[in-house]
Amino acid sequence: MCALGLAATMLLASCAVTPPGPPGSASPGQPTTAPTPPVLHMPPPAGTVERNRSRWVPASFNELPGWQDEQLSDWWPAMRQGCQNPPTAWATLCTEVRQTSGLPDGLLLRLWAESKLQVYRVESLDGDPAGLLTGYFEPEIPASRKPTWNRKVPLYGPPADLVAKKPYWTRQQLDTLPAARSALQGREIAWVEDPLDALILQIQGSGRLQLTESDGGQRLIRLAFAGHNEQPYKSIGRWLIDQGELTPAQASWPGIKDWARRNPRRVQEMLWQNPRYVFFREEPLLDPSLGPKGAQAVPLTPGRSIAVDPQSVPYGTPVWLDTTEPLSTKPLQRLVMAQDTGSAITGAVRADFFWGWGDEAEANAGRMKQGLKMWVLWPKG
Repeated sequence: MCALGLAATMLLASCAVTPPGPPGSASPGQPTTAPTPPVLHMPPPAGTVERNRSRWVPASFNELPGWQDEQLSDWWPAMRQGCQNPPTAWATLCTEVRQTSGLPDGLLLRLWAESKLQVYRVESLDGDPAGLLTGYFEPEIPASRKPTWNRKVPLYGPPADLVAKKPYWTRQQLDTLPAARSALQGREIAWVEDPLDALILQIQGSGRLQLTESDGGQRLIRLAFAGHNEQPYKSIGRWLIDQGELTPAQASWPGIKDWARRNPRRVQEMLWQNPRYVFFREEPLLDPSLGPKGAQAVPLTPGRSIAVDPQSVPYGTPVWLDTTEPLSTKPLQRLVMAQDTGSAITGAVRADFFWGWGDEAEANAGRMKQGLKMWVLWPKG
């Protein structure tokens, strides 16, 4: 599909026309072959930006669904975070952002954005503006510094030989082989109750632990990603579908947890279908109101940060989303910041929405699989 956008002309290129034969050249009773119609190649509109996995087509703020209703003051804190480590093209504007104290008036923010930034519609390289939005969150899980009668599932830091041995042991080997288990001894950070809690920490790449210390004290810490075993990621949801255990509509995170509760003897079998294993490092949680650091190396903001394919959208870019809320037709139209990525987040119009932490964030992230259109805002040249 070709997008016309602001194109002023359509060019005729490489028109291969097969001329008909001279009159009377066809065999009796056979129709004369019609000429092959010319092939029209419509170029991208003037001003289009070509990236490795997307193209950006010039647009306007009037094309952003819901723009006039947006509360830009809710977006500004995420923008300020992104300006702590901005892309080169944003250096000048981010200096302005960092020098702005307090929370600017919403009208002033709108005027600033519309005067300083150019809107581009994001499309695939073949001109498709439709894509997919999923969700993710930061798990918050009760844990103990030592194993207890009900917390027997360990979370590990990187083993000493992780770098030297590639690929490293699979998840099943780490659970069953004496040599693999030996490599993990002494690397335990904390212990949780449910193996699915450990898995979701590994899938999300970070999380919060409501930690009971050895002396009985309580504190909140963060586990950050510290490496993995270089094994491929395999979806346990896909495995459950292939086994006929769940339908595609049921294979959300809440659906997977429900299946595990009903099939406790098969949980280990299910976990082993994903050979990838993630290791963590412990970090202090200095500000509980901030999310973990994303791939841009700045803290994520709930509801205002997304993960993207950086070959489609650079980190630190404001992105306008046009989608709906999970399991709903209620519009979700807002300005967010591209501040993270993920192994499953590939393609032009593809994003993962950061919901934050807690039960509500987990429920929304687990159910989110929405159609998406998106636009980027970029400094004017």
